[in-house]
Amino acid sequence: MTSGNGGHRGLDLRVLEQLIALAEERSFTRAARRVHLTQQALSTAIRGLEREVGVHLVDRSGGRVRLLPAGEALVADARVLRGLANM
Repeated sequence: MTSGNGGHRGLDLRVLEQLIALAEERSFTRAARRVHLTQQALSTAIRGLEREVGVHLVDRSGGRVRLLPAGEALVADARVLRGLANM
């Protein structure tokens, strides 16, 4: 099923909220708790978002989560979209 935008369904605002939570918490465990998901569900959602946008957003190699430049840019845009959605 396609939407009216050329077959692309667009980014899900819930996943953007999850990315914002991850950026702010710097931990999959804490971010998952904050958005009421399991850690695995949050990780899967973020990986899906990375596939959808075509770039890695998060560095998962250390003990703490670190956003990559593309992740930082998307979080900034997501915060703007969140503000517009709440108007």
